[in-house]
Amino acid sequence: MSDLSIPHGTWPSPISADDVARGVRRMAFPSVVGDEIWWEEERPEEGGRATVMRRAPDGTVAELLRAPWGVGTRVHEYGGRSYLPVPRRDDKALTHMGIAFANAEDQRLYLLEHDATVPVPLTPQPEAPGALRYADPALSADGKHLFCVREEHTGDKVHRSIVAVPLSGRASHDPSAVRVLVSGADFYASPVPSPDGNRLAYVRWNHPLMPWDGTELRLATLGEEGITREFRLKGSSDESVLSPTWADADTLYLASDWPGYWNLYQAGIHGQAIALYPAEEEFHAPPGRLGHRSFTVLDSGRVVALHGTGDLTPSVYDPDTLELAPVATDLTSWSQIDGDGRTVVALAASATRPQCLVRLTPDSGRVEVLRESLESVPEAAYLPVPEHVTLPGRYGSRVHANVYRPTHPEAAAEGPAPYVVWAHGGPVSHATHELDLAKAYFTSRGIGVVDVNYGGSTGYGRSYRARVRKEWGVVDVEDTAAVARALVEQGIADPRRLAVRGPSAGGFTALLSLTGDTFACGVSYFGVADLLSLAETTHDFESRFLDSLVGTLPGFSERYKERSPINRTAEIDVPVLLLQGTDDPVVTPDQAHAMATALGERAVPHALLEFEGEGHGFRSAESRVRALEAELALYAHVFGFDTDVAPLTLSTEPPPPRPGPDTAPEPENTGEDSEANPPGEAETEENGTAEGATARP
Repeated sequence: MSDLSIPHGTWPSPISADDVARGVRRMAFPSVVGDEIWWEEERPEEGGRATVMRRAPDGTVAELLRAPWGVGTRVHEYGGRSYLPVPRRDDKALTHMGIAFANAEDQRLYLLEHDATVPVPLTPQPEAPGALRYADPALSADGKHLFCVREEHTGDKVHRSIVAVPLSGRASHDPSAVRVLVSGADFYASPVPSPDGNRLAYVRWNHPLMPWDGTELRLATLGEEGITREFRLKGSSDESVLSPTWADADTLYLASDWPGYWNLYQAGIHGQAIALYPAEEEFHAPPGRLGHRSFTVLDSGRVVALHGTGDLTPSVYDPDTLELAPVATDLTSWSQIDGDGRTVVALAASATRPQCLVRLTPDSGRVEVLRESLESVPEAAYLPVPEHVTLPGRYGSRVHANVYRPTHPEAAAEGPAPYVVWAHGGPVSHATHELDLAKAYFTSRGIGVVDVNYGGSTGYGRSYRARVRKEWGVVDVEDTAAVARALVEQGIADPRRLAVRGPSAGGFTALLSLTGDTFACGVSYFGVADLLSLAETTHDFESRFLDSLVGTLPGFSERYKERSPINRTAEIDVPVLLLQGTDDPVVTPDQAHAMATALGERAVPHALLEFEGEGHGFRSAESRVRALEAELALYAHVFGFDTDVAPLTLSTEPPPPRPGPDTAPEPENTGEDSEANPPGEAETEENGTAEGATARP
């Protein structure tokens, strides 16, 4: 098949923004018990509602939660595991599996019995909407209670604890029936009872630490009156311990980054924890969302673990032989593993295959795809395959990146291509090789994409994560520019047609990257513009994250100002697209408005698109389509090519003032200060495309 010489950006593509936004039904948190499998599944065509699906032993699939019900927790704002299959006995003493779940709208726990259509509440109605939130549930040994992380909001105060919720439903009208087992720390995760019900293991940490900085694995005796004899088993302020999992009544498996990477450990209830397979690889994903686990213990004592650098793939560890046997699979990006001791389920994908629900049989190594997040996938010839590269950064540091070249079965163009550098959110997160139609949307039109895993990204060990400590806004910006320059030097990218884009923390990096001379334009998806404003308005989970990323306040307030894009607009002279949800509780909408105002005052071409009712990340298909088409229109305008979407109107004037009693904050160089207009109470995205403002992990 001969290639047609067509200018970059104008290649005819079968992939529309509608295909990207409406076609993907993201899945999360699979669970398995015997031959039954459950998982969360997003409905972008329903405004991003998430439901729970069940696969029966005969292979039939049913949706358990119908609108208006939806699963989702707002604990830590980014949420996590929101449901759990629970055994229920009928009048014939037969065991069926129901589900306990956190309802997205009111955050209460509910129980949906087997074959029922209407859930019944398990927890009391809070005094204020969404004031009591629950996440990361685990079943008690006797099957009568759920152990959960509970988050209680009272005014501007947040209190967290581990609680026991009776599955009888008594607590729905008697709040005292919810027993507080552990409290006093700022954060909790992974409450897991021992198989005999005598002990409770859990993870805790305190401000200003984040869970990838340092956590403690605690162990306590569990009794009718609560817990006693509590002690620290492993972890510290310099060691991140994750996902305790019982192998038997006296033995735990866990992940710890004490050796520099999250490796697997075995710990008895007394004595020293032992590293099972020391390696310079990660055996756990970053702990951005509660309940995200990367290994599971089999009844045989073996462990199915995900591991690697960057992307994770499965292997089976045998404690008797000390061998780690890889599982043969073409799926290259695995996450969120679960098992019942015999069967293992997980989510997996590759560069050409969308996110899949898979079942792994450890004895045979067979990997069976049960469901895919896309009903149809474009022809493989239109899908870019990432090239993982390690490029030189400033002062000889290495920078990891995934390069996606323009890909088309029939079109080609002479010379280097325009490229968009993607800065992921987080910043303690990383970009994987998983198929992303948003990338194919651009590469199939002749626009290259490069994902930068800048210093601070996960997947490459603790020291690589630590590169961003006190250097956010410096290291990430330098690495982003270094990758773009390296592609130019290699003759791959056109130096006059480089763009940078990013969500949330990645939006912060993108905006700061525009202060240099590398990029011709940039796109910020709900990006941070004002660090001092973020420190004042962001939610409790991240309220001290900036201490490690930038410095403690008020001592480092000048550094906050120097690194805030809102105070660097005098250095930006290229077009900027700002995309922002009006109900974002993480990066409040006044930040994008203030950035647009500052750009307009200098007559810098820009566009501010606000998405009504959207939070931190765009959940509805309509919002995603509009954002993606606006991004393409910006590149067409700046890079000088025609495209199949409506033109983007750029303004050189400040936008009208935001409605409300407060005005948007002025940039520092105006010499005036004003308070941010607070957003309305809103739900954040649970399973969509959002990445954490400074944590998505």
